[in-house]
Amino acid sequence: MDYLDKVLEKLKEWARRLVETLLGPEIEPEAELIPIPTNDRPRRSAR
Repeated sequence: MDYLDKVLEKLKEWARRLVETLLGPEIEPEAELIPIPTNDRPRRSAR
């Protein structure tokens, strides 16, 4: 059975590589943007 498991794993790997070659690599989800706090208070002009 160990031999069959190795063969199946190798076949899965080849199938994955074939799909990646034909369709491109797996699409990674877009990273979520992190809001950056800003200081929106109006500044006083220096006199």
